[in-house]
Amino acid sequence: MTRFLAAAGVAAVLSVSPVHAQNKIQIGCTATSDCASAMVAIDEGIFKKHGLDAEMVLIGINSNIPAAILSNSIHVGGPTSTVFLQAADGGLDLVAVAGASVMSPVTNGNVSAFVRNGVVINEPKDFIGKKVGAPGLGAFLHVLFVKWLVEKGVDPKKVNFVEVTFPTMMDIVKSGSVDAVLTAEPFVTRMTNAGLGSVGARYAVELARTEPIIFYAASREWAEKNPDTIKKFRAAIAEAAPVVNNDRDKASTSIQKFTKQPIELVKATPPNRSEPILKPEQLAWWIEIMATQKMLQSKLDLNKLILK
Repeated sequence: MTRFLAAAGVAAVLSVSPVHAQNKIQIGCTATSDCASAMVAIDEGIFKKHGLDAEMVLIGINSNIPAAILSNSIHVGGPTSTVFLQAADGGLDLVAVAGASVMSPVTNGNVSAFVRNGVVINEPKDFIGKKVGAPGLGAFLHVLFVKWLVEKGVDPKKVNFVEVTFPTMMDIVKSGSVDAVLTAEPFVTRMTNAGLGSVGARYAVELARTEPIIFYAASREWAEKNPDTIKKFRAAIAEAAPVVNNDRDKASTSIQKFTKQPIELVKATPPNRSEPILKPEQLAWWIEIMATQKMLQSKLDLNKLILK
């Protein structure tokens, strides 16, 4: 809870003015492809078609998204499943309003632990004693990596985790400030092409899961006061999702525009699968894993976490 309250100060730095007309909304996400459905819905005029004036807001670290939502810096955010559940467990009244991305056999290979030059990782236990950067402690990539370590018989407490934003990973790896980073495409290819290191583990491939990565969330109060806006938002996301999944050119253009990554790298990597429908049972695995990692203190009611 302290973590999310502290993040509220970071949210203020975003300097995004509260929006009074609820047909105008701001959507906050980190620099990944997971919110591609919202990016496409903006660029292809889908939000406007449904009567919404939407704007994307770049958030540096995923764990700052709940505080940004509650401070009204953004109306809708794309927290990872783990960040959302931890926020709810801490008493923050957030509710999921639509699905964004899910893990899949096609795209799990996008995720990896990238190891800098000079560091040798031959097996999972080699991460012991290493400093590993994650784009949000308690966020998707971090929790998934800890799960992988445990399955491989490695005590995650023996790994030194620090927070590193996606856009700064290249520079931090190059400086030697960390031994490895938990990252995804196109950052993996970009760092590989720059000669900064190599993939140490494709842990998402080995875990082979299909649960949600990121979904769109809002404060319960705002969502319940703006049912028409939520209805329009869901309709736009549902229309944009097939574009993300089936039209690589349009999806890549929108992802590049928001993330500022080289277009050739974005096009070379399929975005995580967009799935607009979110069901309570899809969060059950995450809750089980987080409980095992002692990240949750209460028993969450799955049926209350997703807006009807």
